Amino acid sequence: MTSVQQLFSLEGQTALVTGGTRGIGQAMTLALAEAGADILLVQRDTSNQSTKQAIEALGRRATIYTADLSSPASVAALLPSILEKEPNTRISILLNCGGIQKRHPSHQFPTEDWDAVIQVNLNAVFTLARDVGAHMLAQPADLPGGRRGSIINIASLLSFQGGLTVPAYAASKGGVAQLTKALSNEWAGKGLTVNGIAPGYIATEMNTALMEDKERAASILARIPAGRWGRPEDFKGAVVFLAAAASAYVSGEILTVDGGWMGR
Repeated sequence: MTSVQQLFSLEGQTALVTGGTRGIGQAMTLALAEAGADILLVQRDTSNQSTKQAIEALGRRATIYTADLSSPASVAALLPSILEKEPNTRISILLNCGGIQKRHPSHQFPTEDWDAVIQVNLNAVFTLARDVGAHMLAQPADLPGGRRGSIINIASLLSFQGGLTVPAYAASKGGVAQLTKALSNEWAGKGLTVNGIAPGYIATEMNTALMEDKERAASILARIPAGRWGRPEDFKGAVVFLAAAASAYVSGEILTVDGGWMGR
């Protein structure tokens, strides 16, 4: 009988993470490391060493690989470059957390901003899920729970709702949710789970504009049953659950971490 501790352990596994340098992404990355995983950090450059150092302080290995999520060619070159430098690396967890936001009234939304958001938030997620998914499917199903790996995509409340002045973001995150389900349909039976996490309103840099709009911020807070905005550390348990054998029979799910917002 597998113990609960074993169900949540990521000991000996390696996770590839985008968007791990700040906010929710950083908290989730450190949670994976705390659970035992070594981390391959995807960053635009190597200037930000804070997440790497925090992982190493936990006694885990951290390696930064540079890629520009806004460039299709750069994203496509990422996995081949990792496997060229570390041919024996087995990636068993993919956390797609990189994302950007652009706000304009929809009737004035610039095409270049639309294209940028869709590329980073959706196209890059697909490319990495496809490439790392193929890598995982080529591995034996010998992870705890008879698994080959787990892919976790960061969705949003706007995977379900439309938002205001963020049509590209809403479209991209709706796409992430449906992509997650589509990949799960093909891969769950092969020991590769694909799930999403949909953050609610979280006090991070991406939501600075919302938090500074006092009227809007007050109306949001009034609707959150938990009575507060979320914090990055609220995501540690969710990401470890979805990465580990504890969720071996969970796939195609979008887990909302929102203080009860979607229940209102």
